Amino acid sequence: MSSSPISVVILAAGLGTRMRSRLAKVLHRAGGACLLEHVIEAACEIAPRERIVAVVGHQAERVRAEVEHSGVRFAVQTEQKGTGHALGICAGLEGLDEGRIVVLYGDCPLLRPETLHQLMQRHEESGCAATLITTHLDDPSGYGRIVRYGDRDSDRDRDGDQAGHVLAIVEEKAASAEQKQIREINSGLYCFEAASLWNHLAALQPNPASGEIYLTDIVAALRAAGHATAACVVDDASEILGINTRVELAEADRLLRQRKARELMLGGVTIERPETVTIDKHVVVGSDTIVGAFTHLLGTTRIGADCRIGAGAILRNAVVVDEVEVLPYSLIDDSTLEARSRVGPFARLRMNAIVEAAACVGNFVELKNTRLGADSKAMHLAYLGDSVIGANANIGAGTITCNYDGVAKHQTEIGAGAFVGSNATLVAPVEIGAGSYVAAGSVITDAVPEDALGLGRSRQVVKEGWARKRREQTGK
Repeated sequence: MSSSPISVVILAAGLGTRMRSRLAKVLHRAGGACLLEHVIEAACEIAPRERIVAVVGHQAERVRAEVEHSGVRFAVQTEQKGTGHALGICAGLEGLDEGRIVVLYGDCPLLRPETLHQLMQRHEESGCAATLITTHLDDPSGYGRIVRYGDRDSDRDRDGDQAGHVLAIVEEKAASAEQKQIREINSGLYCFEAASLWNHLAALQPNPASGEIYLTDIVAALRAAGHATAACVVDDASEILGINTRVELAEADRLLRQRKARELMLGGVTIERPETVTIDKHVVVGSDTIVGAFTHLLGTTRIGADCRIGAGAILRNAVVVDEVEVLPYSLIDDSTLEARSRVGPFARLRMNAIVEAAACVGNFVELKNTRLGADSKAMHLAYLGDSVIGANANIGAGTITCNYDGVAKHQTEIGAGAFVGSNATLVAPVEIGAGSYVAAGSVITDAVPEDALGLGRSRQVVKEGWARKRREQTGK
C-alpha cells in the first residue's frame, strides 16, 4: 500500500427533505448512534482523526456538537449548492492538498471499514486518478448507472484507457433504454489523487437545470484531461446506500443491530432470540453471559462475564461486573452493579445507583443516587433515594427515604448491619446507626444511634365494640 497520506471528507450538510423531519438527516439515529458518527468511525480506520473533515451545513452547530467528541475537523457549507460545491469548500484546507482524498457521505451508516480498505487497495492497484465504489442492484431504478469501457482486456479506447475503467456515470433520466439495463450503480464514494481532484473540481460547472455542482461530473472532467477512473465493486449493496426515508432508516437500524448481535455471539455471548434484542453499537458484553429475549442494551453499557440479563430488561449506560443477575423487566440507567449482585424483577436503578458485591435489590424497588452496601438487601416495594447504605443491612418492604423537602435533596445514611422494618419512613437528612433496628411502620426524623431501636409510631389503642355501635348508628 502506498505511503501517501490519506484524508477523508464526509459530506454531511444536507437537510434530507424525504425524511420529513425538522432534524438534519445525519443526526437521525440507527444502531445506537447518529448516522454521521457511524461514518466517522469507519473513516477513522483509514485516516487519522485530524485528517478527517465533516462538511456541515443544515443545523451545523447541532451536528458539530453531536460528533465533536470524535476529534474530526469541520467545514461549513453555508449554501447547499450540490455535492461538488460541498467538496470544493475543503480545497485549501491544511493537509488536504497532498496524498489521497476519500469522499464519503454522512448518511451511509452501514459502510464497513473493510470496504474502505478494499477501496484503497483497488485505487493503489489501478494507478488511476480516481476510484469509485460501485455495486450491483437487482432493481437499479433511480440510481446513476456505471458505463465502462469494453469488457475484454485487450480493449482500449483511443486515449489508452484499459477495459473495465469507468467511462461515465449516467443518471437515470439521461440514460438510454440500453443504459437503463445496466445493474451496476454509482455509490458516490470515491478515492482521489489530491492534485487531480482539486485541479479539476474547480472547473466543474453548475447543472443548467438545478444550478448545483454535481460531484459525479468529475469522471467526465478527469477523462477529458486524460485521467482514468477505476471501479471498486462491493458485493453487499446495503453498505453503500444512503438513508433517505424513515423506512430506510429503520432497515439500517435493523441491519446494524443484527451485526452487533452476531459480533457478540461470535465472541461467546448467548443471546436468546437475537432477532428480538436491541443492542447499541458501543455496548460491550463478556463471554458466557446470557442475554434474554426482548432486552435493550443501550448507550455505553458494559457487561462482564457469566452474567444473566433477563427478558425485557433495559440497561442504559450501565456497568455490570461479573456474575451479576438482572431479572426480567428491570431498568438500569447510569448505574453500577458489582460482582455477584442480583437485581429485579421489575427493579429500577438510576442516577448513579451502585449495588455493591453480592447485594440484592428485589421487585419494585427503586434506587436513585444510592449506594447499597455489600451483602445488603432491599427486596420488596421500596424507594431509596440519595442514600448511603452500609454492608449487611436489611431494608424492609415498603421503606421510603423522604429525600426531598420541596426545595432541596437530602441524604439518608444507614449503617452496616442495620435492620429497617417494613413500611418505615426515613425523613432525610437522617442517620441510622450501624447495627441498629428501626421498628416496622416507624416515621424516623431523628438519628438512631448504633445498636439502638428506633420507634416512631403512636401506641395502638383498641376500643371494644366500637365497630358494632357504628353499624347500629349508621345502618351500614
